[in-house]
Amino acid sequence: MSDRYQDLAHNPVGKFLVKNLGLPNPPYLDRYSGGALVKGSVLTGSATSGAKAGSVAKEVTAALKAYGIDATGVRADGKKYKGLVFDATGIDSAAGLVALQEFFTPVLRQLAGSGRVVVIGSLPEEAATESAAIAQRALEGFTRSLGKEIGGGSTANLVYVAAGAEKTLGSTLGFLLSPKSAYVSGQVVRLGTTGITKVAPVKDVTKPLAGKVALVTGASRGLGEADMRTLARDGATVIGLDVPPLADDLKALAEELGGGYIVGDITSADAPAQIAEYIKTHHGGVDIIVHNAGITRDKRLRNMKPENWQLVVEISVGAPQRITDHLIEAGLVNRGGTVIGIASIAGIAGNNGQTNYASAKAGVIGWIQSLAKRVADQGITANVIAPGFMETEMVKTIPLGIREAGRRMNSMSQGGLPVDVAEAIAWLSSPGSATVSGNVIGVNGQMLLGAS
Repeated sequence: MSDRYQDLAHNPVGKFLVKNLGLPNPPYLDRYSGGALVKGSVLTGSATSGAKAGSVAKEVTAALKAYGIDATGVRADGKKYKGLVFDATGIDSAAGLVALQEFFTPVLRQLAGSGRVVVIGSLPEEAATESAAIAQRALEGFTRSLGKEIGGGSTANLVYVAAGAEKTLGSTLGFLLSPKSAYVSGQVVRLGTTGITKVAPVKDVTKPLAGKVALVTGASRGLGEADMRTLARDGATVIGLDVPPLADDLKALAEELGGGYIVGDITSADAPAQIAEYIKTHHGGVDIIVHNAGITRDKRLRNMKPENWQLVVEISVGAPQRITDHLIEAGLVNRGGTVIGIASIAGIAGNNGQTNYASAKAGVIGWIQSLAKRVADQGITANVIAPGFMETEMVKTIPLGIREAGRRMNSMSQGGLPVDVAEAIAWLSSPGSATVSGNVIGVNGQMLLGAS
């Protein structure tokens, strides 16, 4: 669905009104269109005091080089930088946090439009001292605040690295520094928290999913269609699943992408066995499972019908849990595989009239975080994507006032696109992201109020 206000804000009359009335000014976001991940130079820096000062800096340099990203540690006056990366793992006291100000203040005006800021820290729970834990936890407040300051479609995100996972930064830095993360800001990514500290090499960063098999539910339209297209673009063989009324759309999409399809209802008793049989017969196993299927049946709790409560919960989390467990128990999820659950900002912050939906999506988070711990010894990862306001066909049913509030109440002053969710899924699915597990990633433009 087009954003007419965004177009208005960029014509001469609109620019005048936006500037003089202090109205939201949604920038046109830079999204990935092929070629180099980062089209421009990235400036790096690191804390120069503290017990771990600069300990991750060399790994950052190696990771950026491996992903074809031009990086330098020397600032040049007047030069524009597409990204800024700061290794803050060496900050071990509240006083040491001034290193953030000393690095960023002089260079922020040199950040290009749709620029990227990434701060790298150590897990606070692994800190050697209480002072170091304080300093590392403070990075979250810094990064989220900076994300709300920089504007121009730029983003700021934090990456916490567990001890031993320092060499696995490449895939995550490649995503967060590139246009693929256009609608991801104010997020905290944790690497190595489930004990997985090694990744397989990515031979081709433009086709990181080559040789992988991906299953996407709710695949025929909207977010699911974008997931299918993006995973296929990155080299995966895709299998789409959707309900019988959408079978024609599903088949056409699968055939266009050279993939397969399953027509069925994920809530049916035989769905896990049906899916398992298809995967075993046609592919022998699956590497990526994206539980995208979901519905809304919005009513305030006082008017909620039991069947509408149960259906929403069943589709969002009950059926995905059963299907995943069946595939894992059958040995059909390959080692190095990943399971991705789709939650929602509603599952984090709540939403009026969506107690069923918010419960279901919060349940997705609880399930996936538990699953991540359970399957880590099999080399399988599990993560959650929590979209915010997305420009899908569904928004046409939202009243105008609520629709505009949803669009404007984030750091980007606009809704996201289905491809923004798909890009995050592709990043989490990459072999290079094998240490990213148990995470909840908000694809929401960084909400200004409530959950980030």
